[in-house]
Amino acid sequence: MINAIWLGLILIGIVISMFTGNVQAVTDSVISSSKTAVEIAIGLVGIMSFWLGLMKVAEEAGLVKALGKGLRPVMKRLFPEIPEDHPAVGSIVANVAANFFGLGNAATPLGIKAMQELQELNDNKDEATDAMVLFLAINTSSVTLISSSVIAYRAAANSANVTEIIAPTIIATVISTVVAITSCKVLQKLPTFKREKKSNNPIGGAK
Repeated sequence: MINAIWLGLILIGIVISMFTGNVQAVTDSVISSSKTAVEIAIGLVGIMSFWLGLMKVAEEAGLVKALGKGLRPVMKRLFPEIPEDHPAVGSIVANVAANFFGLGNAATPLGIKAMQELQELNDNKDEATDAMVLFLAINTSSVTLISSSVIAYRAAANSANVTEIIAPTIIATVISTVVAITSCKVLQKLPTFKREKKSNNPIGGAK
């Protein structure tokens, strides 16, 4: 779908440039933009390597695991329907901890693993559970201590102070996470969004 959208935009641009007589301007723009994209990408390599390396040191030092242990009581209150000893709890905690430290590459597989484990608890495989919806909301809005990617972009753009976004990022992600959790909890209680459990009775009626 994304590829089709991009192809459509390119074709529309070419057609319009032909009708307006700006084909050369489009060609020059494509060449200059390609050059700029390469320069930005190369400029990002160093700063991204530094921040990802720093986050990896934090992970190896046990900071991610320590945060995970601290989050377990909170996760238990947020996800009361998940058994305490279920592997999904550990994956959710690990995902939240990885996102907190900006370890996007590590957080993604942990998030997928958590969803797979939550699906095992799902009695209706065609519909997401409340826990799955809440986890997705938390994962999307996740509280972030250091956003290494944004810092890298700012460094590539020659920002005077690349780390000044750390405090605003923390404030913004805390607010977004609180809103996400609150919205999920409120909507889950409304009749329109209440999830009906699928009956296991072969006849179709509930006992």
